[in-house]
Amino acid sequence: MNFFEHQDRARQNTQQLIGLFSLSIAVMIMAIYIATLFLFRMAPRVWWHPGIFIYVAGITIIAIAVGSLYKIAYLREGGSVIAEELGGRLLIADMADEQGRILLNIVEEMAIASGICVPEVYLLERETSINAFAAGFSPNDAVIGVTRGTLQHLNRDELQGVIGHEFSHIINGDMRLNLRLVGLLHGILFIYLTGELLWRLRGTFRLGKEDKGLPLWAFGLALMAIGSIGLLSGRLIKAAVSRQREFLADASAVQFTRNPNGLTGVLEKLQKMDSRLISPGAEAASHMFFGNALNPSFGENMFSTHPALAERIRRVGGLNVSNLPAMPSRNQMRSPSQESLTMGFAGGFSPTPEQIVNQVGSVTPEHFAHAQALLSQLPESLRLGAREQESAMAIAFALALDTENIEIQERQIAWLREVQPAELVEKTLELSSEISQLDPKIRLPLVDLAVP
Repeated sequence: MNFFEHQDRARQNTQQLIGLFSLSIAVMIMAIYIATLFLFRMAPRVWWHPGIFIYVAGITIIAIAVGSLYKIAYLREGGSVIAEELGGRLLIADMADEQGRILLNIVEEMAIASGICVPEVYLLERETSINAFAAGFSPNDAVIGVTRGTLQHLNRDELQGVIGHEFSHIINGDMRLNLRLVGLLHGILFIYLTGELLWRLRGTFRLGKEDKGLPLWAFGLALMAIGSIGLLSGRLIKAAVSRQREFLADASAVQFTRNPNGLTGVLEKLQKMDSRLISPGAEAASHMFFGNALNPSFGENMFSTHPALAERIRRVGGLNVSNLPAMPSRNQMRSPSQESLTMGFAGGFSPTPEQIVNQVGSVTPEHFAHAQALLSQLPESLRLGAREQESAMAIAFALALDTENIEIQERQIAWLREVQPAELVEKTLELSSEISQLDPKIRLPLVDLAVP
């Protein structure tokens, strides 16, 4: 199955999610209907009243739809919205510390190897636990979020395993499903929030006639109770949707890196350390994380969005990688062979369209080593420049300059001077001289780095 088929499969999974969501709504409508009968003192004399049922069903569906559509519209901008809600800040190379730069390097290597856009990276500075997530509707708006504790407690191999796990969620289309899940379940949470509002209005209004009706706060209390049922239903849905995806992401991380020890090391550390988040947004996004982001609760095995750590370690340890090629050493990567340089999209061959399609999102140890080798050849000025907006624009212009026809190049530069600031044009000319000395195979990866 290639990258594009994975994206189609993810859309089919979204349809399954809507089925589970519809079942939860039906359960909540029945619960609210029964609560309404009791509040109006009709039960147990009357259990079926079509008029009240239609009224309750209509109001409930409208309330849930409004809550869900509002959240889905709010999430339209992609994964950055989730990252910022969780307290993350965009990690910029020239403002990052050594740990942050290592993280950015690993993300870039994985993106170049897989042939997809380099995602933005957000650092959850206040979170001291070990955790990470990927969020977005498509690889074009994907972000990867990593807690500060992850950078502090993991070595490079372990961090590489975590990033490989998150790239699996990007490549396999899990992110879109996860964001849809956040949006849809917000509608169920809206019932609880409505009940909480009515509870705060306690004593102000009454339902029904003064002598027979019950206080509005009592109905609000019932909505809170029913909303809690919806919250549990939401957790069940998240558990049903995400558990198997976590096993797939673990296996993919090992496939990408051919280093099961890195991922196993992370999971073993999670057995001894904490993966929980302090952010109030962790509940809504709990199914997106590498590890369990919530406090243990009743029915943990049933409601947990993640498989047990012991089971994940057992499965990763059981993956057969003994016959697979080992990752080259750092020295080997700095002197890539001609054979390695003909791999991936930067290779010196003429691939068919089918080969290109099948290679997108396909990460092998050779691709990963090839990406590291290419990036190691980049001058520091270009690698850092690609991460900064103005320099990235200059790199894009420099790559577009005609290096064979001086007359065309002069016309291009003249046009640039008309439409761009003088500083940007000078930066373009400065970087152009550096780019002209690079191996042509590095030009496309340089575009990948500059585009974000």
